[in-house]
Amino acid sequence: MSILPQVIFLLVFAVAGYILFKRISFLRRNIFLGKRETRNDLPDQRWKTMLLVAFGQQKMFKKLTPAILHLMIYVAFVIINLEVLEFVIDGIFGTHRVFAPFLGSAYGVAMNIFEFLAIAVLVSCVAFLIRRNVTKVERFTKPELNGWPAMDANLILVIEIILMFAILTMNATDQILASRGIPHYTLLNGLFFSSFLQPIFQGMSDGSLVFIERFAWWFHIVGILAFAVYVTYSKHLHIFLAFPNTWYSNLKPKGEMINMPEVTNEVNMMLGIASETNQEPPTEIGRFGAKDINDLSWVNIMNAYSCTECGRCTAECPANITGKKLSPRKIMMDVRDRAEEVGKSMDSGGPGLADGKSLLGDYISKEEINACTSCNACVEACPINIDPLSIILQMRRYVSMEESAAPAQWNSMFQNMETAFSPWKFPPSDRFNWAEKVKNEEIKEN
Repeated sequence: MSILPQVIFLLVFAVAGYILFKRISFLRRNIFLGKRETRNDLPDQRWKTMLLVAFGQQKMFKKLTPAILHLMIYVAFVIINLEVLEFVIDGIFGTHRVFAPFLGSAYGVAMNIFEFLAIAVLVSCVAFLIRRNVTKVERFTKPELNGWPAMDANLILVIEIILMFAILTMNATDQILASRGIPHYTLLNGLFFSSFLQPIFQGMSDGSLVFIERFAWWFHIVGILAFAVYVTYSKHLHIFLAFPNTWYSNLKPKGEMINMPEVTNEVNMMLGIASETNQEPPTEIGRFGAKDINDLSWVNIMNAYSCTECGRCTAECPANITGKKLSPRKIMMDVRDRAEEVGKSMDSGGPGLADGKSLLGDYISKEEINACTSCNACVEACPINIDPLSIILQMRRYVSMEESAAPAQWNSMFQNMETAFSPWKFPPSDRFNWAEKVKNEEIKEN
């Protein structure tokens, strides 16, 4: 018996593994271009958040139809990977359906479940293609999705459909060969869904069926490996990053803005208050706020790589709804694109972050960040707890504190808060005059 198929399989597997290793190393380096941030507090709550939001798909069910379609693909992805394990073992040792002798009749039941899930994926992917390209759901028609992002989404769906057809074709031809008593093939107790494809192949010769079955087998396993590599270049990287992304979620109340430690320490020193961290402030602060990705935290950049571009954040954004330029989804896509640009420049021996470009200005405009109302609707809407607002606030801080370029109306408000301790220009002593007026009006009415 030739060992050539096993050698080829191991070579393909090794090449895919090497490419994955290089790409994962690239992504990890890019993510850690951001500043250090520690989020290891409240581990019990973090595990619970990850299990409910990432594994349990909790926030997806705010919209029932896409949630059910997504759930079918998600469950299929998790369970069908058990069959991929069998593919790998068969590929290494030259066996065929290696688990069948150990599981007996339960193996046929498992295969029927896998086929049902394959059909569920087919239905869901077709429905998603229709939603994107025929009915054109509004959140899929925004300008930031033009070009490659739209093609990427459609390509993934088409690939998944082809891979599922490969499974069904393999099973259909496999069972015809088994029924003919061809060695190496195991007859199972009736595979329901693939049986509908068997009439297409019944009139073919044994050699033709073996070729189609082997081609479908190789196409599926090579397709799975290629898909795993492709995902790391695609918005579907969230398949893997959703879990760490939700674990490192910001657990503070959504209305609470995180103060800059440098400013907090400075104010505490001026007021004679001991710093909570008991650390000396740095002799020189690099930068207030964020201008480029290295000013953001690594969690912000991981958020960007975790974004699946679903657009729920933009669909809920009041600024976007009223026609403003801001799109929280675009903010995350821009952070990811800038990280990719810097990473590729560094790998090619280029200037990296010193390329004369920056996230603010070259990717994200002041008009966009100024349109944000800080309402946290985008954070609440995200199915995996991505936080675009954190990035927006950090860029706003840079514009206000480094460039002194905040809008004139904001500067007036800042000045009033500094001098009158409120956004309105009247002395603090008059702050509760309105209450007296209300009280007097009530007395008159009574």
